[in-house]
Amino acid sequence: MPDAAPLDRLADFPAIPEGWAYLDTAATAQKPAPVVDAITRAYGETYATVHRGVYQRSADMTLAFEAARRRVAGFIGAPSPDEVVFVRGATEGINLVAQCWAGTQLKAGDRILLSMLEHHSNIVPWQMVAERNGLGLDVVPLTADGRIDLDAMERMIRPEHKLVALAHVSNVLGSVLDAERAVRIAHAAGAKILLDGCQAVPRLAVDVAALGCDFYVFSGHKLYGPTGIGVLWGRSELLDAMPPYQGGGSMIDKVSFARTTYAPPPGRFEAGTPHIVGVLGLHAAIDYVEGIGLDAIHVHETALVARARDALGRINSVRLLGPDDSAGIVSFVVEGVHPHDVATILDEGRVAIRAGHHCAQPLMEALGVEATARASFGVYNGPADIDALVRGVERVSRIFG
Repeated sequence: MPDAAPLDRLADFPAIPEGWAYLDTAATAQKPAPVVDAITRAYGETYATVHRGVYQRSADMTLAFEAARRRVAGFIGAPSPDEVVFVRGATEGINLVAQCWAGTQLKAGDRILLSMLEHHSNIVPWQMVAERNGLGLDVVPLTADGRIDLDAMERMIRPEHKLVALAHVSNVLGSVLDAERAVRIAHAAGAKILLDGCQAVPRLAVDVAALGCDFYVFSGHKLYGPTGIGVLWGRSELLDAMPPYQGGGSMIDKVSFARTTYAPPPGRFEAGTPHIVGVLGLHAAIDYVEGIGLDAIHVHETALVARARDALGRINSVRLLGPDDSAGIVSFVVEGVHPHDVATILDEGRVAIRAGHHCAQPLMEALGVEATARASFGVYNGPADIDALVRGVERVSRIFG
């Protein structure tokens, strides 16, 4: 049974007590002390609004805020920080593109292509704009091991498809999209492509310029940062052509009752006072992750996945889902036991997992289950957490056996 490459980062996380196996990182990551400290310092020592004050503290906070934008741009390989829009999370980023790009650029008869494993946040916004604009939706099936079937996508896509929206890493199965190939397929058909990177950016090095995608979204709280902050990256020419998402302060050029003109991106899409401290916390989270190294994180989580799948696969009542090389996530079912019961019994043993449909009900239907149990890993997990998970699942089997 392979062991994880030791990261020894548990001590960095004040909210994880000794003996508690937190295996729900795909839902939200715990926060390391440097992120907590950055948030505390911002609220307790340096707080002021941004972009509006002429006094020194406001100017300093504005510099820190925009430094965070540059930090994000560098982290994901964005050609310009002006292509980085701060949003509340990936959900808002997808909705922004749905309303302001698809909602204005697509017309009746155009089509959007999704996949069977998408999170509801990468399904429902497209359904909403499709209903209003008379658009069609098509769904790419999965391979036998739970990957987006790009061969099928290549056969399905046609000129009517103007947008493709796919998860870079599945939040349920952990399957990793061959994003570069998906981009090539989309662009060959003349379609734009959005990638949902929520589960990718904490685990894999992402370079949007190298991938060649048109939009990329992720949430800060899955990247060891604060809740309520996320990122939409978009190509500058696409953002320039999009109308505002919301109206209010900061997103304007000039306002009069006769006519209002709007600021260029990214300000055009950041109406109102932003989540200033969230942005600074995100900066600290990126510093923390890159201080460890995404390659090291990937090796660590790959070893944890291998250990978990090997051990769980030895339990007769357990059915593993998804590919063997999933990224930091293991979904499974215990035959004859509802995942909620599995999670409850594991919690009694101080093991925290997620149970349910994981905001992916179409995927559950495709898998032939109502729900799954899901263990997901972070830099604070180690082999002992996997062993505790396995002991808990063995106890579930004994109780219900």
